[in-house]
Amino acid sequence: MSTFVLYLVVIFASGLLALLVRLPSLVGFLAAGFVLNAVGAEDVAILHDLADLGVVLLLFGIGLKLDVRSLLRREVWLTTVAHLLLTVVVAVGLLAVLAAVGLSLVAGSSLGTLALLGFALSFSSTVVVVKILEDRNDTGSLYGRTAIGVLVLQDVVAVVFLAASGGGAPSPWAFTVILLVPAVPLLRRVWARLDHGVMQVLFAIVMALVPGYALFEAVGLKGELGALIIGLLLASDARAEELAAAIFSLKDLLLVAFFVGIGFAGLPTAQTFVIAAALLLLVPVKVFGFTALLWLSGFRERSAVLGGTTLGQFSEFGLIVGAVGVSSGLLAEEWLVTLSLTVAFSFVASALLTGRSSTTSTRLWLWLPTHRPERVHPQDRPIEVGQAHVVVLGMGRVGLAAYQRLVDHHRLDALGIEHDAVRVEQLRAVGVAVVEADATDADFWDRVVLAGSVSTVLLAMPDQNANRLALDQLRAGGFSGEVTAVAQFDDEARELRELGGGSALQLYDGAGAALADLAIDGDDDDRHGHESRGSVRWGPPSSAGVAGPPPRPDERAG
Repeated sequence: MSTFVLYLVVIFASGLLALLVRLPSLVGFLAAGFVLNAVGAEDVAILHDLADLGVVLLLFGIGLKLDVRSLLRREVWLTTVAHLLLTVVVAVGLLAVLAAVGLSLVAGSSLGTLALLGFALSFSSTVVVVKILEDRNDTGSLYGRTAIGVLVLQDVVAVVFLAASGGGAPSPWAFTVILLVPAVPLLRRVWARLDHGVMQVLFAIVMALVPGYALFEAVGLKGELGALIIGLLLASDARAEELAAAIFSLKDLLLVAFFVGIGFAGLPTAQTFVIAAALLLLVPVKVFGFTALLWLSGFRERSAVLGGTTLGQFSEFGLIVGAVGVSSGLLAEEWLVTLSLTVAFSFVASALLTGRSSTTSTRLWLWLPTHRPERVHPQDRPIEVGQAHVVVLGMGRVGLAAYQRLVDHHRLDALGIEHDAVRVEQLRAVGVAVVEADATDADFWDRVVLAGSVSTVLLAMPDQNANRLALDQLRAGGFSGEVTAVAQFDDEARELRELGGGSALQLYDGAGAALADLAIDGDDDDRHGHESRGSVRWGPPSSAGVAGPPPRPDERAG
């Protein structure tokens, strides 16, 4: 218990200190690992187990939100391949310079060894990238989806490398993972029987670890890739977003162990510190490379720079490559410490860069030429709302009901904004005017053009943070019309009103009256031989000896 208390105090204090100096908390968690290592704290095995579980749940959550078609887009596969080659070439050149100045760890290394180190540094960190995108609310943006696609393809390259290097050749039974596809309907039937509480979380953990991680590891494939694939296979289910939300906090908590665990890879010497600091020169190369490749793919200047800065750090996979290199005799053991220090430094650099993303990005994208309108990527072009009078952000049940009321009862032109491509297609098929976009992305507000006809915006997204972000962006953009939001709790509704929302409706306000109306309408329908659609009637029949619902007032009188 004393070891646990020491870990908890150091981790919390380091995270708090990072926040106080306006750095992301993950910088503090990285520092906590090195501090604990330096003071001789015990490296408990459970720390690494928790870190592994956090990464597995992270990848499972990515799979739940990933559209596999995005991996086949040119901006994904071409960017991945071209950037990998560019980084390896530049890294080999930089390491050759370090060898020439007489650093013994690098001196005398073969070209193959230098290329292996460059390969290790070519990957971007899945953990850091997804955390950045989630903090920015940009996972659904074009550059965010592209960044995740690049990470997935890098994972595929990682599997090929491990197999070719003897770091885990796939078993002859590897093809059996294909059986997961016909097994998915059975898994969904089990899923459908679960409640919306702790069983959802347990289901997610079991899916990520058993048919995902454990099965893939058993046949010689990368377990993390298995977690990603099982999430991908479940992504088409209507409850996938709910499942991803259920594990959100748990995943974030477990990832703290991942960042702390990096510090236990070893303590640096003067030489490893110098080499790691020198290798940080590759970070701007990575940022520039990704930015240029995305811009050449038709991304707007802002999107290209945000994508480049998001992917511009080294990956924890570099440590795996280092371990494989040491076991095969290509690298000295000291390289593991050097790579861990380099990766940690790059995380700090990435946090500093993305933490000031608005200022940094503005300065960077000013240097990029502006595309001609026809050259801009179709999904990165301005969003026109036409002649709509009301824009509804979020077309779930609440948003769709509001849209229908506006159109059918108030006879207003309305436009819905929805991030789920499948739902957009379904809504369009029944005549709903809806645009595919994610209103929680800051990128959306840079693209949307609210015409003069728009007098009202409805914030109907289920997440308070999303509605708050949208409200901030509307006011920052000078929108002077009416803004109405929905909230789940009274304090959330009050917060939205204080932030400038004209009105905010607590989700359950009027629910009792609506439920009573539904019950009465349903009772009327039953009397006339009709079924009330959308209602759920429950209660023992009076004929069973148990009193039914109280009679209506007009029935008492009759």
